Amino acid sequence: MTKTHVSSRATGSAPSLRTRMRGAAAIGAALPVLLAACGSSDGVAEDGTWAPTKPIEITAPAATGGGWDTLARTSARLLEEQELIDQSVQVVNKPGAGGAIGWGYIANNAGDPHKLFVTSPPILLVPMAGDSDHDHDDFTPVARLATDYMVYLVAADSPVETFGDLAAEVSAGGFSIGGGSGPGSMDHVALAGALEAAGADPAEANYIPFDGGGEAMTALLGGHVEAAVTGAGEALGMIEAGEMRAVGISSPERSEALPDVPSLVEQDIDFTFDIWRGVMAPAELEQAQVAYYEELFGDLVETEAWQEESARLGWTDAYMGSDDFGAFLDETRDEFAEILTEVGLQ
Repeated sequence: MTKTHVSSRATGSAPSLRTRMRGAAAIGAALPVLLAACGSSDGVAEDGTWAPTKPIEITAPAATGGGWDTLARTSARLLEEQELIDQSVQVVNKPGAGGAIGWGYIANNAGDPHKLFVTSPPILLVPMAGDSDHDHDDFTPVARLATDYMVYLVAADSPVETFGDLAAEVSAGGFSIGGGSGPGSMDHVALAGALEAAGADPAEANYIPFDGGGEAMTALLGGHVEAAVTGAGEALGMIEAGEMRAVGISSPERSEALPDVPSLVEQDIDFTFDIWRGVMAPAELEQAQVAYYEELFGDLVETEAWQEESARLGWTDAYMGSDDFGAFLDETRDEFAEILTEVGLQ
């Protein structure tokens, strides 16, 4: 906390009335500037528009290397490189509790239009599992940007060749599978749904949660787990480098980014799961502030640079504005509740 030292005036040197009035006028003239410095310029202009007055902070609610981190850093970099925003864009990582630590941080900054966070299915699933004090209703939807799919990974030298083999290992017992989020959240649900569709009991899977897909893949590479489930975009580099293999992808058909990886559907496993990726903001934002970001990210996804990055990361365009994204979140929560019930996780 900054303390301001105020020195007292020596006795007998009191200012004259004219001097005091002149000082008051100077303070009055400076007041708008002082208010602006204190943040009042965050308000909406007379013409109903708003623009940021200081650097934008995008929170990734996980450690570096995972899908949230990739989305946050890709968005921040391209917003600046494409000169879509006058302010700088900074990324901060708030890992822990499957995203709940980051969400708590954003919730404590209600009304701050200079803070955003990237999001995906865990914003729905983690609260449904009772592992977060905040759910999507506590935040402001800004835009859905893209979608991705889950891949089911094994070590490069693993005897597991297909998802059916993986399901058989689970049924045999003791087979450990790492995921980047807690029990009952995105990675776990994507695994449980696929196992059930393959004829295995999801409850028999030894699911090991990590803070983000990056940590789950590191555990697989280190031999600490026998398989991992994470987003295709997160695993793309590792798969292409031959450091691990994907025995299935949760897309309806093969992905252009991973043409050698068979879909679950192709393996006669009737299950798909997509990872939508978007941006949200704290609660209590002005409509003009939401509109600013909605348009900003709408412009971003139309740039050639974004489209090239999306193709490289295995993302598919799935833009939605604020209102549509909010409705989508409500509908998807209901769908997830059905899945969780079906696989015995709720």
